Amino acid sequence: MNRRDAAFCVGGTCALGILRPMESANRKPPGDLRKGWTTGACATAAVKAALTGLWSGRFPASVQITLPRGETPIFPLAHHAQGDGWAEVGITKDAGDDPDVTHGALIVARVEPGQGVSFHAGAGVGRVTKPGLPIDVGQAAINPVPRQMMADVVAQVAAQFDQPPGAKITISVPGGAALAQKTWNPRLGIEGGLSILGTTGVVRPFSCAAWIASIHRGIDVARAGGLRHVAGCTGATSERVVQQMFDLPDHAMLDMGDFAGGLLKYLAKHPVDRITIGGGIGKMTKLAQGAIDLHSSRSQVDFADLSHRFDNPTLNAANTALQAYDIAGKPLADWAALGARDTALTVLKGAAVQVDTVVIDRHGTVLATA
Repeated sequence: MNRRDAAFCVGGTCALGILRPMESANRKPPGDLRKGWTTGACATAAVKAALTGLWSGRFPASVQITLPRGETPIFPLAHHAQGDGWAEVGITKDAGDDPDVTHGALIVARVEPGQGVSFHAGAGVGRVTKPGLPIDVGQAAINPVPRQMMADVVAQVAAQFDQPPGAKITISVPGGAALAQKTWNPRLGIEGGLSILGTTGVVRPFSCAAWIASIHRGIDVARAGGLRHVAGCTGATSERVVQQMFDLPDHAMLDMGDFAGGLLKYLAKHPVDRITIGGGIGKMTKLAQGAIDLHSSRSQVDFADLSHRFDNPTLNAANTALQAYDIAGKPLADWAALGARDTALTVLKGAAVQVDTVVIDRHGTVLATA
């Protein structure tokens, strides 16, 4: 399964490294979507319950934590165990109605007494291997906010049971290494498993912010690694074509999807030498017409504009950009490539970034470049 299998978002915040399936005709209306909890929130709850078991000798049936924005979810324990000097608890992740690849995963925290609070990657949790992420190379892929949340509950539970406020925390996710292959982690240099994520602790269903945050982290990793040429593409086919055209490594390929604006606005402030934008005739035509959110629910091809631009009334009756291309031919593809480049340069606001564009058909044939 490709990481780019769609992009429908309604809003909110979520976590880096999530697979977003294709929009479903059966999906609930946005107001009816049930929120869920991030891997970081689950890990925090597991740490709190494990420490309670370690220091009291009894595990609770469920545990409540306070998230950064004040929510106080309750998590039932799915697993607990204890041995000589350690205790562990597993919490089953509930992502609500979000199509999160980690929904249903067991997030396990093992705690042991320690000097201060330290974090370790167990089976199924990745390690950072490239600079540019908020965690140092070599460290467990547990993001700063979850680390702080877990450190806070260590202090709370230690005070409750009159214990030294230190713990060695090991987070594991059974099956996490396989799940991670369905996320953006491999491209970001996170190897061996999933990331423990979440800035708010809450999964907002179909979150646009999650996708855009992943684009930003991809740019950070590319810059930290000294890459001078990166690419953002609208889909798997255009990505394959562009990567082959320019012989780019995987970590140069940014998962732009429909979020051209999210990519370009970040590049305007964090430039690289060169960006190639690739996509099908439909999305590249919308980009050429000034749209920077390319999802079908939020932007449409303006066929009246094409009809006027190419002095061809037939274009006004076209149903798709591909049909318009069949009518107008290569001049339309050439204009789309050049216009998409012009839009990108406008959004970049003079940043020192060279831009080129590639327009393809649905079979991966290059129709035009600029």
